[in-house]
Amino acid sequence: MDLGPWRAFLHAHARLARRLDEDLRDRHALSLQEYETLLHLAEAPDHRLRMGRLADSLLLSKSGVTRLVDRLVDDGLVERSSCSSDARGAEAALTGTGLARLRSAAPTHLAGIRNHFYGAIDTADLAVVGRVMSAISSQLCASATVCDHDIDEETGGTARARGRTAGAHGDAAGGHGDAAGGHGDAAGAHRDGAGAQLDAAGTPTVESPART
Repeated sequence: MDLGPWRAFLHAHARLARRLDEDLRDRHALSLQEYETLLHLAEAPDHRLRMGRLADSLLLSKSGVTRLVDRLVDDGLVERSSCSSDARGAEAALTGTGLARLRSAAPTHLAGIRNHFYGAIDTADLAVVGRVMSAISSQLCASATVCDHDIDEETGGTARARGRTAGAHGDAAGGHGDAAGGHGDAAGAHRDGAGAQLDAAGTPTVESPART
């Protein structure tokens, strides 16, 4: 078995995630994982999710998402509250400050996706990449006990942030981590200086660049 394609995928995945993470940290004091959390909450009804659902969407353990949300609460970007439908459950809710931070960081994140992912792939190859990643995801989902059912068939992304598992970044030998993503509805979106779009809820969108 030729492991070349597998290793190439791991290297590209880790390096892309690291670059996107560095850009967000340097310019917006957010990790990629924190950005993805804010994005999930921005896309959720009323900008809130149960902690268990958030953990599933981010592919994190319950303890992992608790630590992550604690950091965001300390920064004033997220609030924690009891679930309105089940007092035993806890919810994370996006604050106005969190939404503003997401909107501020989105152009940086989407420019990174455009430049380092779309910019490196010929237009003819994009459909192939999407099909291959979707096939892998579908196969794993079919064999899993628990699966994220919010797969976006057009982008191959998982859970409405469309393109990420916002976790640790993994090493070149076989780590797992954030698949760089972040797309949202284009309806009602306005375009910023970087070419990214944000809809009325603050959800970012990105378009692939034209290639010749």
